[in-house]
Amino acid sequence: MSDDESTIRDLVLRWAAAVHAGDLDGVLADHTEDLVAFDVPPPDDGVRGLDAYRGIWPPFFQWQRSGAVFEVVELSVTAGVDVAWAYALLRCGTAADLAAHPSNRLRLTLGLCREGGGWRVAHEHHSFPLR
Repeated sequence: MSDDESTIRDLVLRWAAAVHAGDLDGVLADHTEDLVAFDVPPPDDGVRGLDAYRGIWPPFFQWQRSGAVFEVVELSVTAGVDVAWAYALLRCGTAADLAAHPSNRLRLTLGLCREGGGWRVAHEHHSFPLR
């Protein structure tokens, strides 16, 4: 694994830990100002910009406080000189959700760019498979 791939892997794992902890500052860290994100709930055409991205998290954190988990179970990173991408599968759900559908995984895809001397997430996509 290259140093860049290791750095990005650590970035993704820190982000997932921040999501699980409900730490908004940690979730927003290492994202570009012009981020484009597509999430499970609306808006279906995604959110654009860090301020709009900030707005999608409070409802999720409220739901997560009901006892939901958000945990990376698989992570792959590929890094070039100035751009990189990563994909992950996560366990995301309440105990009841996971008991009813134990193999269901949240799918995460990230597009990253080298900016300001470090790696930043410029594109983020979350989805669940249709059941």
